[in-house]
Amino acid sequence: MKKLLSLFISAAVILAALLVPQISTSAAEYPIDFGVHCTSLYLENLDTETVVYTKNPDQRRYPASTTKIMTYIITAENVKDLKNTTVTIKSSVLHMLDGTGSSMAGLKADEKLSVYQLLHCLMIPSGNDAALVLADYVGKGDINKFVEMMNKKAEELGCENTHFVNPHGLNDPDHYTTVRDMAKIAKYACGLPEFLDITDKATSDIIGEDRYLVTTNSMIDPVRGGDLFYPYAKGIKTGSTGNDSGFCLVSTATKNQYTYLCVAYGAPYEDEEGELFENGAMLDSINLYDWAFDDLSIKTVLDRKELAKEIKLEFAWNKDTIQLSPAKSYSTILPDDVDISSIERSYRVPDKIEAPVKDGDVIGQVDLSYNGQFLASIDLIATENIDRSELLSALDSLWRFMSSQIFITILIIIAVLAGIYAIVFFVYRRKKRAQRPVKKYRKF
Repeated sequence: MKKLLSLFISAAVILAALLVPQISTSAAEYPIDFGVHCTSLYLENLDTETVVYTKNPDQRRYPASTTKIMTYIITAENVKDLKNTTVTIKSSVLHMLDGTGSSMAGLKADEKLSVYQLLHCLMIPSGNDAALVLADYVGKGDINKFVEMMNKKAEELGCENTHFVNPHGLNDPDHYTTVRDMAKIAKYACGLPEFLDITDKATSDIIGEDRYLVTTNSMIDPVRGGDLFYPYAKGIKTGSTGNDSGFCLVSTATKNQYTYLCVAYGAPYEDEEGELFENGAMLDSINLYDWAFDDLSIKTVLDRKELAKEIKLEFAWNKDTIQLSPAKSYSTILPDDVDISSIERSYRVPDKIEAPVKDGDVIGQVDLSYNGQFLASIDLIATENIDRSELLSALDSLWRFMSSQIFITILIIIAVLAGIYAIVFFVYRRKKRAQRPVKKYRKF
């Protein structure tokens, strides 16, 4: 059953990517009516890639062990056979964590484990030892090289405020990301082999029945999760380095055929007496999921077959207008009580166009907004092929020429020259007449 649910989430992510050319989606953030604990939050609907809520999405934060999502990515993309590639655990690598108080998976020096097993140790109990072992293996003995690969991948994914200095997430001033960037990283990871299956496991005996791996994510643990168990949650990764990072969580949840991704960073960790707070990252994620599932739904704002605008057409025989339609359908997540008619449309089209026109030609755009918030810009295209009338074009060209300043100037010049000619001719005739000899007539 869990395998099926994980495959469903993978399908949702892939389907969203496949739908982009036909159905345009965009950000459409909405207000919530409850308080939150985290300093930074990000909630996105994966079915439409619509960001529905953010709080300080570009504020740099310590990611703690959510860093391991990128560690998984680099490992999975550089090891061809995860299940049959074996790694020998180096004692020197394990000792790098001495005195750090790190979360560990209990790896033992000189034992041999597959990369697949190590990925379980990385993501389920959040083993910093597994992170270093994988980084050392993939980096061919150079963990810094592995970290360089992490930063290069972050840049490729469009992360603008992310920099890693280690593969496990222990605090460092130069080790940071944002909830928006981590959402990009997590979405990418969801498409990698075994990722969703591993990160959604509450327990695993993959390295031995006497070495049980137990998740740090209460939201997916029905036995130990208590009030924080959330039946719709699927993975992904927790994180915390005390008060420096606060509680952090990257997760997904699926309900009623909707799938959301939530990144929650910086929930308070402990009070002045050292008493732990309840995990606010999980509380915020649960509340945001419930809000999204209960109050939001996908609505089609523009249909590709809709006739959206009519404009004037020139040089077409027996046709003086043309209908424009959206180049693609546009859907987005909206509050359930929003009427589609309240979506504002601002058209950017010419007053008129000239034939010929081909079906599919982009003529203009329509900008969509809701409650003063920009949603998307969609191309408007011609819906038919229309030939050009050369007769109408020729007559128009003639009329344009006859109405042009040049033509009028020529006419004026011709008229002036004709007037000058007439005056000169008149003067010349008078002079000629004056110069004629006067005939004397004899008297008889």
